[in-house]
Amino acid sequence: MICLPNESMLRALASLYFYTRFFTRFSRVGLERRQREWQAYPERLDGQTWLITGASGGIGAAIANLAHARGARVLAAARSQVKLAELVRAAGDPSRMLPLTVDFSSVADTRRLVQDLAARGERIDVLVNNVGVLLDRFELTAEGLETSFVTNLLSHYVLTEGLESAACFVESAAVINMSSGGMYGSPLRLSEMSARTAPEHDGMAAYAMHKRAQVELTRAWNQRWQGQPRVYAMHPGWADTAGVQTALPAFRASLRRYLRSGVESADTALWLGTTRPQPSAQGGIWLDRVLDPEHEFAMTRKTSANSRQLHEFLAAQVASVTH
Repeated sequence: MICLPNESMLRALASLYFYTRFFTRFSRVGLERRQREWQAYPERLDGQTWLITGASGGIGAAIANLAHARGARVLAAARSQVKLAELVRAAGDPSRMLPLTVDFSSVADTRRLVQDLAARGERIDVLVNNVGVLLDRFELTAEGLETSFVTNLLSHYVLTEGLESAACFVESAAVINMSSGGMYGSPLRLSEMSARTAPEHDGMAAYAMHKRAQVELTRAWNQRWQGQPRVYAMHPGWADTAGVQTALPAFRASLRRYLRSGVESADTALWLGTTRPQPSAQGGIWLDRVLDPEHEFAMTRKTSANSRQLHEFLAAQVASVTH
């Protein structure tokens, strides 16, 4: 009798192949290899304002702390008032670590944040779109959209577009989109990114699609804005964060000794926000200060949508909530 593998077995085998393929690049091993080629760069950020989403923990908190330590004024945006208060208390100069309580799973609350920042006359040097979640369980927001879709992608669109429209970016500003190696496993699929019913939702697949879409949205913004601001997509490597511990416990258990710390995973964001290299016309995703290709497998190129259509799709999603 021939026993055919079931779906869970196939997914496990695919995951094993994926982790094996990218281990030497995404793990601490890859970081140590690329560090040998790094060159020193000016690291002081005095007088700059950095807005970081998902700043209450993990990589976001690491970026906030590092930017603050280098002299930046940090606007730390997250949902948890308690965790934000802890971040501020730990700062060496709390006057430069300013908490912003916002729910990035809500289009309305993200728009409210934009309005508040614009009303205060904030001028942003660097925006780090870091907030993100991997949800196996299907959840709809009060606005009728799938929670991870809004958190991982739509809120980034609303925040960045809103700040640009309100002229909140300084002339030489940078926007950094925190993607993930998961995007190497998915093409851009518009209709599947925002499931409306539980049977349509696959948490891991949705997360990969959102991360792929971040890279395409980066391309769309660079084409539209022509460097004002400059927009980058980056990958932090495999980090040992609370989110990984919760969403991928088996992955963390097997590779824990090779996972990066939050500070190590934050390095590329600090480097990009400080040096602000010219975005490549060919796109790409930054990892360990190196611009890697956007695709590793032919199947991720098989999509009927492009970056312009993604931009239009996200605009329509926002319009469905606000009208």
